[in-house]
Amino acid sequence: MASTKWTRRKLLRRAFGGIWQELLLYSLFLNLIMLSVPIFVLQVYDRVVAHTGLTTLQALVAGMAVALLFDFVLRQARSRVLHRVGAKIDADLGHTVNRKILALPLSTLEGQPTSHWQALYRDVEGARGVLSGAAVLLLFDLPFVFLFFGVIVVIAAPVAWVLLVSLALLIAIAAIGAAVVSAASRRERKAALERDRLTGEVLSGRGSVKALGLAERFDDAWQGQQAEVMQKALTRGRLADSFQNAAQTIALANTVAITAVGALAILDQQMTIGALVAANILGGRFIAPLVQLVPHWRGFATVKQSLNRLRHLLSLEEDGEARLELPRPEGRLALEGVSFGYPGRDRPVIEAMTLKVGPGGLHAVAGANGCGKSTLLKLLLGLYPVGKGRVLLDGAEIGQFSRAQLAKDIGYLPQSLHLFDGTIRDNIAMAGPAHDDAEVIAAAKRAGIHDAIIDSPQGYSTPVGEAGQWLSGGQRQRIGLARALITDPAVLLLDEPTAFLDQRAEQDVVELLTELAQDKTVVVATHSRGLLRQADSVVIMNRGRIVRAGRPSEVFAEDKSAQDKTAQGAVVDLRGTTR
Repeated sequence: MASTKWTRRKLLRRAFGGIWQELLLYSLFLNLIMLSVPIFVLQVYDRVVAHTGLTTLQALVAGMAVALLFDFVLRQARSRVLHRVGAKIDADLGHTVNRKILALPLSTLEGQPTSHWQALYRDVEGARGVLSGAAVLLLFDLPFVFLFFGVIVVIAAPVAWVLLVSLALLIAIAAIGAAVVSAASRRERKAALERDRLTGEVLSGRGSVKALGLAERFDDAWQGQQAEVMQKALTRGRLADSFQNAAQTIALANTVAITAVGALAILDQQMTIGALVAANILGGRFIAPLVQLVPHWRGFATVKQSLNRLRHLLSLEEDGEARLELPRPEGRLALEGVSFGYPGRDRPVIEAMTLKVGPGGLHAVAGANGCGKSTLLKLLLGLYPVGKGRVLLDGAEIGQFSRAQLAKDIGYLPQSLHLFDGTIRDNIAMAGPAHDDAEVIAAAKRAGIHDAIIDSPQGYSTPVGEAGQWLSGGQRQRIGLARALITDPAVLLLDEPTAFLDQRAEQDVVELLTELAQDKTVVVATHSRGLLRQADSVVIMNRGRIVRAGRPSEVFAEDKSAQDKTAQGAVVDLRGTTR
């Protein structure tokens, strides 16, 4: 299903909604109050001081006291609005990004390293920091600089041209600085992602790092990448500081130029001293947002890049969602001319495969490592989109089933099993909707792990640790099998279910799968001789193709002519080989 087309404007609308009108209104009144300060100074110099108008001074001070009180109240209100923007970005955009990443197909998620997806969450945080901070207030204050310029033209016209020159210089610096600093920021982010990717690999493989004594090697590699990040950060920092310092210098020069030109205008009786002082204050108000624009421009450029990445993310294809809940399948699986390859590989992993199995029966898939067994199971589960052909479940294309329904009706035990940090019960019960204790215990018993669980001091409340590191490989495998069974699926897809098991435990699993195959379609990728002998049918794969298929007695027959029963590319129908 294609996602809605996203634009930066739409993302900003989600962040601000109807809030921008409030911010604009608050900024208008705040800038009007700021305009009252130079007017107050002008009146004091030209009326109070010149004519000793103490009564006028009292009235002006009282009026300014009221204006300053309103200034405080409005600033507080504007700050609360920005807090709402930040909360909305976290709650709305953050949730949208998280849901989107979880909804992406497995092939898309596997196409980028973990650090890439983690960086997208940091993009949300970065956007929140800029769009709910001082930088966004600057954007709302910028239009009002022309209000200050207009007042300067009215009360001190001879110095107005100085501000126009300063404006042109600052715009040029901001534009050039934006391009240069943005490019430097992109290079810095790219280097940081490479460093984070290395860090993630080291931490995820910390056991191997320790066992193989690789700490020094990875430390050298990390230091090299960290040095690259630091060099890029220093370059970006030096460039940003150079443009910011240039802007500050122009601001100081602007004050000097206004004072000098204004002094000449006073001597020529074109303006008063009060007008000059007020013009300096207004000039500062006019220049300040433009000066702040230079250092803040990096934040705006970063947000632009972040929103572009988030827009690309939100435009990616998601897993298909069914419009209606299809009935529970019987367990008839079929591949029709299916080919599949990973991006960047010349040769497909699965090539022109046609296969039919079920309903019911224990079907084993064997072959050398790398022949495509695990990929075949993922295609049957709908985790990968086929490049060519169709995958069918009970005659319906697999894409017609929602991911939630497939997770309920097809139990899956991957080769690289991942347990989540929590308890044993949590990991068994997390498949599908909420399961009560009786269902958890029943699934554990069927998987043959119940006795071992209750024998431990904490029982089902035993923590498994990160990725199940506190359990043995066999225990993890049994818990994964229990998780696959708890929804009572019609189909079981098991990738090396007897790995890490001793001979007795392996025989127990073989007996369990033989029993389950009475009313479920069980497809097992395995090297286990015990499973291959007990299977109803066996498929032998080589380089993504089926080279032999049939009953175990036929597939493993010593007669070579019997082994060549199935030709490459032929239809392999194993539905008649079940019990």
